[in-house]
Amino acid sequence: MKARKNVLLTIMATAVGSAMLLHAPAANALGLLEAYQAALQNDPQYRSAFYANESGKENRILGRSNLLPNVSASYNFSQNRTTLSAGSRSAPEDYNSRDANLQVRQTLINMDGLARYRQGVAQSKYAEAQFASQQQEVIVRVVSAYLDVLYKQDLLALSQVQRDMFVEQRKVNDHMFEKGEGTRTDMLETQARLDQAEAQVLTSQDELVTSMDTLSGIVGREVDHIDPLVEDFKIRPSDGATFEEWKKIALDRNPDIEALRHSVEVAHQEVNKQRAGHAPRLDLIGVYGKNSSQTINVVGEDQKVRSIGVQLNVPIYSGGAVNAASRQAVAGEEKAKADLDTQIDKTLVDLRKEYKSLQSGVARIDALVKSVKSAELLIKATEQSIKGGVRINLDALNAKEQMYTSKRDLAQARYNYLLSSLRLRAAAGTLSSDDVREMAPYFTK
Repeated sequence: MKARKNVLLTIMATAVGSAMLLHAPAANALGLLEAYQAALQNDPQYRSAFYANESGKENRILGRSNLLPNVSASYNFSQNRTTLSAGSRSAPEDYNSRDANLQVRQTLINMDGLARYRQGVAQSKYAEAQFASQQQEVIVRVVSAYLDVLYKQDLLALSQVQRDMFVEQRKVNDHMFEKGEGTRTDMLETQARLDQAEAQVLTSQDELVTSMDTLSGIVGREVDHIDPLVEDFKIRPSDGATFEEWKKIALDRNPDIEALRHSVEVAHQEVNKQRAGHAPRLDLIGVYGKNSSQTINVVGEDQKVRSIGVQLNVPIYSGGAVNAASRQAVAGEEKAKADLDTQIDKTLVDLRKEYKSLQSGVARIDALVKSVKSAELLIKATEQSIKGGVRINLDALNAKEQMYTSKRDLAQARYNYLLSSLRLRAAAGTLSSDDVREMAPYFTK
């Protein structure tokens, strides 16, 4: 009996030691806020979105250019040889001619240019909304990858505890078999479970490495350790907002919806642009020119030309291209409207899902906290029973496994709660770096 008690103590010490070593914070552990700030500098997806937004900003200026004055200059220099003939006599004459002009064109009536300007404004706003969506998306990706690493560490801790328990149980079986108190069947059964546990440890290690690599790719540096979740985890007080209130906020502020609204405007201005193919264009044109020796008749003479006037262009027929392009643009506008409706439906589904998940997550966390406490009490009760000879070593192993399973489920519930909190705000369009700062204290060095 004394030997069995010593084995039990060894099992407990080994299991607890493995878990503590795995979750012990390192001096250079990466914090959540630090990971987010690194992602803003190094994440390739975020950098791509940033430069896409920078490119999109120029559409406003490109569109406006169609309504602003256009100034052009030209210069021509040529050497000429002209032969003058009079009867049977001819004489060549060489001279140089120069021609310099400065032209200013200002549109007065240009339906195509007006549509291009409005389209450029809508395209710039579309790029801004897309970048706002990416700003929220990088927060969700960083936190998701960060929490996934923690969860994979929990799974590895659980699998190592299970493996270590079966190792110790195999030693107990061997010892009992040598004493004639055990059977070979018990040894084989324990060995089978040990082999399965060893395979699970290897799988958990691979999954942890993959999660670490994913986080490293986002933050742009090697990640070996991260800050664990605090032990004293407390749910943040609810703001009391109803789903309908969140829905109203989402319809007003969700960046994906906003982007597609601008996309509809872009498509609408494309319709106006194509229909402008039938509209006349009126330009105001001013020209200042200086000519020298333009022809042989005015060799050596300089001329200055100053003119101002209007130019009217009236398109009459283009082989049906304008009508076809207009119908094509109308179809594109209807598609953009349908895409907007699809995005609204998707956003509201995601919003309701995260809203419900956040509500149920609170109750789930409370239940699992109680489950962990019950599992800890069960371990203490099992230890007392073993000392009294009522329970055996296997009961202690099962109790310990139950405790770590409950702790894993509790950690997962907390991770899901934090993610649902962020995703709810992302769906509503209110997620920002301030939410990361508020969440950072949930993790400690």
